[in-house]
Amino acid sequence: MTNLTTVLSHDAPAPVGPYSQAIAGQGLVFVAGQLPMDMDGQMPDGIDAQTRQSLANVSAVLAAAGSSLGQVAKTTVYLADMEDFAGMNAIYADVFGQSLPARSAFQVARLPRDARVEIECIAFS
Repeated sequence: MTNLTTVLSHDAPAPVGPYSQAIAGQGLVFVAGQLPMDMDGQMPDGIDAQTRQSLANVSAVLAAAGSSLGQVAKTTVYLADMEDFAGMNAIYADVFGQSLPARSAFQVARLPRDARVEIECIAFS
């Protein structure tokens, strides 16, 4: 039987629905999609700031699980508009640096709270 642990970071906003920020088990951490909200539930304007905030939230959740951005194996990026791809990509590359995980990126019809980006990942713990 696999022991799964619910991960809760007090340095990232609480989920906006009935789900966990992350689940850890068997040496892996599955981080739920992180919206670009700050701790007050506010979202910055523009894709650059929103991408940076989403990744800061991912990083905080990973830290609570004993992991880090450097341990990320795969991300999925959801964009409200593929026109934001270049802006997201520049911030994403800056934040991840030389430790680039595998990635998928999609345009979706709409994101919660009308965010421009949402990012989820799978990392090693």
